[in-house]
Amino acid sequence: MADKSILIIGASRGIGLGLAKAFAARGWHVHATERDRSDDLHAAAENNVMTVHTADVTDPKSYAGLGLDEGSLDVILINAGITGADHQDAAKATAEEVAHVMMTNAFGPARAGKELLPLIKDGGTLGFTTSLMGSIADSSGGYDLYRTSKAAQNMLAKGTAEQDARGRDIQVLSLHPGWVQTDMGGPDATLTIEESVTGLADVIASAGGGGYRFVDYKNADLPF
Repeated sequence: MADKSILIIGASRGIGLGLAKAFAARGWHVHATERDRSDDLHAAAENNVMTVHTADVTDPKSYAGLGLDEGSLDVILINAGITGADHQDAAKATAEEVAHVMMTNAFGPARAGKELLPLIKDGGTLGFTTSLMGSIADSSGGYDLYRTSKAAQNMLAKGTAEQDARGRDIQVLSLHPGWVQTDMGGPDATLTIEESVTGLADVIASAGGGGYRFVDYKNADLPF
């Protein structure tokens, strides 16, 4: 039986799937969620210490029934993200487009993190997959919907660290995976999934013990 365990919300493909495989390869027990059936995730689960669940980060009822015990996990990673409307222009955005990207990228993940926090052991880790594009200090503008949703996610993650996780020494991480060759990142991205998830897994595995960090896959702190 694996000594450590992780729950990855959003592991059907891309970085989430890569991390599920990486932690399983390290001997962790992986609880991995899919919104819709992922053949790749189920294939990975056949050969690893992995349990597949169904969950949607925007639907609290879907992850309330995972059947995991309080204090049973070392790590929870909330891995959810969409680009949002193609135009990405704040001046053109409809209320529906704003609500969709903000709920999927910011408020849905934040709510999931808060509600699932009791599952994490004291001194464990709660992670959120974010982006350097959510950094206000680093921003060059553009991609208005995506940038603001990730900036909001970072703010909500910091709030969770201060208000909810501090008393149990749970560290909260906002994790920038780099520009990765996924469906979202595209084929011109500079990193392979394997390169990104190897670094991210190292960062996550060495974390814990309270506080908040906005950090990349190389373990470098990023400007908020």
